[in-house]
Amino acid sequence: MIAKLFKGLWTGINFSRRLVLNILFVLIVILFIVSIASDDDEIKVADTSVLRLNLNGPIVEEKTYVDPVEAAINDATMGNDEPAEILLDDIVEVIDQATEDQRISVILLDLQKMPNAHLNKLKQITQALERFKAADKKVIASGYYYSQAQYYLAAHADEVSMHPYGGVEIQGFAMYPLYFKDALEKLGITQHIFRVGTFKSAVEPFIRNDMSDAAKEANSVWLGALWQEYKQDVAAVRPFDESNFDETMDVFLAKMQAVNGDSGRYALEHQWVDSLKTNQQVRQELIALVGTEETGKTFNQVSFNEYLSLIKPPIEFDNPVTEKVAVVVARGTISDGERKAGEIGGDSTAALLRKARLDEKVKAVVLRIDSGGGSMFASEVIRAEVLALKAAGKPVIASMSSVAASGGYWIASAANEIWAAPSTITGSIGVFGNFMTFENTMAKLGVYSDGVATTEMAGLSVTRPLNEKMAQVIQLSVEDAYQRFLEVVAEARNMTPEQVDNIAQGRVWIASQAQELGLIDKLGNKQDAIKAAAELAKLDFYEVKTIKHSLSGQEQLMQDIFGNASVKAFIGSQSTLQNALSNQASINGLLKQLSTEVESLQDYNDPQGIYARCLVCNISQ
Repeated sequence: MIAKLFKGLWTGINFSRRLVLNILFVLIVILFIVSIASDDDEIKVADTSVLRLNLNGPIVEEKTYVDPVEAAINDATMGNDEPAEILLDDIVEVIDQATEDQRISVILLDLQKMPNAHLNKLKQITQALERFKAADKKVIASGYYYSQAQYYLAAHADEVSMHPYGGVEIQGFAMYPLYFKDALEKLGITQHIFRVGTFKSAVEPFIRNDMSDAAKEANSVWLGALWQEYKQDVAAVRPFDESNFDETMDVFLAKMQAVNGDSGRYALEHQWVDSLKTNQQVRQELIALVGTEETGKTFNQVSFNEYLSLIKPPIEFDNPVTEKVAVVVARGTISDGERKAGEIGGDSTAALLRKARLDEKVKAVVLRIDSGGGSMFASEVIRAEVLALKAAGKPVIASMSSVAASGGYWIASAANEIWAAPSTITGSIGVFGNFMTFENTMAKLGVYSDGVATTEMAGLSVTRPLNEKMAQVIQLSVEDAYQRFLEVVAEARNMTPEQVDNIAQGRVWIASQAQELGLIDKLGNKQDAIKAAAELAKLDFYEVKTIKHSLSGQEQLMQDIFGNASVKAFIGSQSTLQNALSNQASINGLLKQLSTEVESLQDYNDPQGIYARCLVCNISQ
């Protein structure tokens, strides 16, 4: 009777849930149709306007796929805590379009919600800002505080203003990973580490309590080069030299004592900012430059997303006539199998390259890489497609973004040419394997594993000790993988395996150093790589075509409906629906928190358990 009671209760709850969601879906479809037919929300740009470059999200090479239905419901029930990703290409396109747009005379850099970003991405944005300024237009930066990444952009403005109570936080670059050796030992977890390369420090957090001297040596070199580039770029556009950067606590403390701890005054006196202004003062200054909007309360302005929606067609059409340079983006950890946009799957990314190879109008390909590597097997699957492109007579340029190391370098190596920004992190040519067993942990709980097997190889499990001879087999496999890595690079770069080994060993290099070592060919950004690809294919007239992950018919329909701004607003306004879904949303929130710690482990799925992964490529700024 109790079972029947609960079964009936669940049936009723499940029916109600489905009924609510079906009603929600019908209402949304109706609203979607109405919103398409209505133009009441048309965005207008005044004859003299400010483009407010409010970059409120992570800057990426490719947006991560998000289920539109789940995203819309989460927005309505829990609010959107995570800022939406912003395409680097979109930022550059918006600035360049504004440069040609006679209605836009000023760009306001509103960077308060912009998170940290790698120097490579920031530099491409500042290059677009400089083109805007060269058109006799003005760039103004205004904010409460400036982080290191935010200030890099702000420094390129004609005027940098800050709230009197604000501050500029420029600390340099650092890397302080967490180390778990003692904790794992206390938990009784046995580590089985297999690696090749003096500098392959990806596994150090599991076997040490501190950073090795070799890792400190290698990391100090490329971090120092990155910091030097930051200082040079900022000093070149501000009225001070590199000595103005505080690099010791003694100097910083003395400067702060001189201004009695006033961070705003410190920034002004040392020329980090040009003026200290409140929001009201900045608003009045902009009103004087471009006039007021219809209500008369503030200046004429258009936000980044608004302007982007004006210049970017809602549906992209492929010109069937023109020849193309295709761009394939490989962003994120390299995993085996299929992955959605914003991640690299061996099969799915290879499919994008194959799609470019089979397209008769595609004459050259740029493989845009922003990855610290991952699965060695998946990396080889992708590299094979690069080789197939070249065999088909289509040149391939590997264009490195912020990072293209380990597996990221593996997939780049086969290209006709490798391009990278001076600040790109690359190299880390090395492999490792990691196998944990929990026999001691289980013994502490009084749990044991025992039985029989037909061979000594059978029964390999995390619940039992690793056979010493099997450990030797795994180490042999890792050493073989490293040798293959050396040979792959040696063949592609016209070097001997011994020459590659001298600069490999898992060591990370910044691109300016990697070029001197022969690991990359030229320094330049994505646009430079596209031009180079067109030249190799001998194209005088061409279009750039980004090969994107395909959505199923159902996924595309859901994207069109739930991605509509009016639909999102409608969902957010329905308190009844919010209440109906709030319990489910709360459960989802808890599950999300519980899965955060283990989420990254899903990317470690190489069939052979061997990885070319650079974990030190993420740095704090």
